[in-house]
Amino acid sequence: MRIARWTADGARIDEGFVVEDRVIAFPDGQTVADILAGGLDAAHAAFGRVKGESGTALGAVRLLAPLVPGSVRDFVTFEEHVEGVSAGVEGKSFVAPEWYEAPTFYFTNPHTILGPGESVAPPVSERLDFELEVAVVVGNAPGVGESNLTAADAAARIFGYTIMNDWSARDLQAREMKVRLGPAKGKDFGTSLGPWIVTADELQAYLDDDGFLAIRAEVRINGELVGEDLVSNMGWPFPELVAYASRNSRVVPGDVLGSGTVGNGGCLGELWGRGSAIPALREGDEVRMTVEGIGELIGTVGAPVVAPELPAARTRSRARTRP
Repeated sequence: MRIARWTADGARIDEGFVVEDRVIAFPDGQTVADILAGGLDAAHAAFGRVKGESGTALGAVRLLAPLVPGSVRDFVTFEEHVEGVSAGVEGKSFVAPEWYEAPTFYFTNPHTILGPGESVAPPVSERLDFELEVAVVVGNAPGVGESNLTAADAAARIFGYTIMNDWSARDLQAREMKVRLGPAKGKDFGTSLGPWIVTADELQAYLDDDGFLAIRAEVRINGELVGEDLVSNMGWPFPELVAYASRNSRVVPGDVLGSGTVGNGGCLGELWGRGSAIPALREGDEVRMTVEGIGELIGTVGAPVVAPELPAARTRSRARTRP
């Protein structure tokens, strides 16, 4: 099943299934959030009630981001990406020993989610970049909790998959990371998701013997292929990412967890670190991501937005009492 959100008139938002070249709304006004809360059983039940309906032509609607996420965790699980991007951002290729110990992630902004075909409005940046990722969407599962999950229980909480583009301003990111925190403004201006959520059962056949999702991912800039990889090259399979996220915390329906950028050209930062002369993204560029079994996510670069300036930190006296 493919789960989506769309608009036909630019005002009302509909939510439901994509069936071949048609969109069919959920029964009884249900939403993607309702379906995620009910899990895969709820999705199958809803589909059984509407699968015979004619719906609306997919070409007559504009797809939106397939969900409104409650949170977005973005991991860094491809060793090849770490090797390349560390050289591009930090000046030397290096994989910290700690990377191998646990699947590290950061939280990005759930309020700047973009849908298929939507333009990103970046900050002023000389090194604007994309990141090709696959993300899991968390749903409910009968009898499975939210915290300290085993990998097996976490697998049951994976409702489906979507494509994720973690837009990045590498120059801002490089400055921020020197403060030992972030990334922050180098990342949180836009994350594209789409074109829909493909339910986990649809991709079951792509799981290899070790539980990794062996699907092919490609990215093109203005039609030119710049990166390609198998998602199974990540250091941890998706259930282990969900399990780690739940440690002493909670994963709930509507949470999105990104795989991190694939290797072999999944972003320009990696390619720059390997000596590529491909220029940074600029206004008008089209980034087209294609992932086997999921679909295609297109994003374009809009005009940069000049933000109001803030002063630098002021040196203070460190006095402990008021005068």
